[in-house]
Amino acid sequence: MIEQTPKLGFSSQQEHFLGEKLALTYAKTWPAYHRWLSRAPERVTAEEGREQIRHYMPELISTYDGLCHAFGADEQTCAFLCLYKPPVFRSGCSQASKTTNGIELVRNYDFPSQLCDRLLLHTNWNGTRVIAMTDCLWGVIDGMNEHGLAVSLAYGGRQVHGDGFAITIVLRYLLEFCKNTEQAVKVLNRVPIHMPYNVTLVDRHGISKTVVICPGEKVLVNSLAFATNHQDGSPIEDIDAIADSYTRAQYLSARINDPREAENSLTSLFLQSPLLRKSSDWHGWGTLYTARYQPLLGIVELHWPGGQILRQSFDNFIEGDISVTSPAYL
Repeated sequence: MIEQTPKLGFSSQQEHFLGEKLALTYAKTWPAYHRWLSRAPERVTAEEGREQIRHYMPELISTYDGLCHAFGADEQTCAFLCLYKPPVFRSGCSQASKTTNGIELVRNYDFPSQLCDRLLLHTNWNGTRVIAMTDCLWGVIDGMNEHGLAVSLAYGGRQVHGDGFAITIVLRYLLEFCKNTEQAVKVLNRVPIHMPYNVTLVDRHGISKTVVICPGEKVLVNSLAFATNHQDGSPIEDIDAIADSYTRAQYLSARINDPREAENSLTSLFLQSPLLRKSSDWHGWGTLYTARYQPLLGIVELHWPGGQILRQSFDNFIEGDISVTSPAYL
């Protein structure tokens, strides 16, 4: 008998009304998220979390309230959705932007497959269309809005945490209410985030920045077109899946600055080692997908080795499911 490689499922979903379809997904995933929330360093009530959103991201309150209502409005659900002082969230990712011969943001999301939503969600909750890969159902791990602002996160590799929000709800806020990189950088400078992250941004004008965030320290903004899982001058946390962060960064730096790569999409770089990682080599962590965001065209692509591509756009978004052979299972 020939042993077949397991398939990994991804969904594309469009929310025409706030919480209309996500409520069904929430009902299925709540037990797992409840177990995750129970590991938070301290208990945050729904009232406390809502007050923090109102203070730092007031424009997001109506969205938060609407989702709470759609999901049942009980205390635990509303405390979960505020994503304030949540449990730690580590991912071993690589990301890079390109602003010559086209504009794009490309990233690999490296994470245990059973802990990822694997949901590409199209929304129009606040008058701006957003397409994003989700975490905790409404948080964003990477995405783009119709104004051409694209964002991606990478864990900063430092064993530090503080009072603040999960980065994913802040990236949702950026895509809902910011139109360009400059506006997004201002938000990242004022909203507290509970763990170290490197956030790479690019907009349709070709303005690209990487924002280096660490609780208790000043936010740093640089013009590097890429980021992996370390912050310069700081040791990397002892996790196998991010131990090669400097190697991946050096690879990206060399390839991005190679004139021979100028005409090519960054996607091909992310579909090969050292950026593409198999879970068998990384103790359960693997590259779940390679995402490519094209701000000028409004197109989002998810790529996997072997040529499988899921392509969506603001003008042509088709709901459905896809099964892929992911490096997470190789």
